[in-house]
Amino acid sequence: MLHHTFSCMIVDDNEIDRLTALAHARQYPELNVVGVFESAEEALVRLQDAPVDVLLLDVDMPGLNGLELREQLMHIPVCVFITAYPDYAADSFAVDAFDYLVKPVRADRFGHTMSRIQQFFELRRKARLFDLSLGADTIFIKDGHRQIKVSLHEVIYLEGLKDYTRIVTTTQPYTVLSSIGNLLLTAPFQSFLRIHRSYAVQRHYIDRIDTQQIHVRQFALPVGRSYRSALDAVRPDGRNEK
Repeated sequence: MLHHTFSCMIVDDNEIDRLTALAHARQYPELNVVGVFESAEEALVRLQDAPVDVLLLDVDMPGLNGLELREQLMHIPVCVFITAYPDYAADSFAVDAFDYLVKPVRADRFGHTMSRIQQFFELRRKARLFDLSLGADTIFIKDGHRQIKVSLHEVIYLEGLKDYTRIVTTTQPYTVLSSIGNLLLTAPFQSFLRIHRSYAVQRHYIDRIDTQQIHVRQFALPVGRSYRSALDAVRPDGRNEK
């Protein structure tokens, strides 16, 4: 069975804790530790040029703390905080912590986190977006090990769900691993009309345009204020606006 590796960085101002985290990480060959740092500032310099998949961060560090470092590195998919202070847990999940481990970390607890990380990256791998080999009129959406053929004409609208996008078709919805912004940059979706930070629609499905909503088939979708001017191009006349 093929094992996928994930690059990892450890940041902790305490030498014993750094070595302990490194010892735990080395028990998992799929976790490739590419850097160990004693300060968030040093790690940040390294990460500007070479982002990683997994961060193992202490929270309470002098200067830039772990929470502040994470705020600057939200593009890194997995951040696990390892700290002696359980009181930071709520703050950590506000910056998308994947897990929160309290020192001293037991081997079985670290193993549970690693199992979840492996499952997370496996889901990402399976959800990798498209095989566009049949051209712009047809897309293949990966669903586990299957590839589902979808006619672009059948796609009614897109809904952004942070790092994922829900593709709603005339038959059923699919969820793919891509932000809606990135998806709209791809050739098949460049003709879609962005109506909201989280929504884009296929023009020929628009039934009615109101001031704050667009009606497509049985769906009523919100119109963002900054996107209203884009609707002028699709209104045949004032009769579509209420």
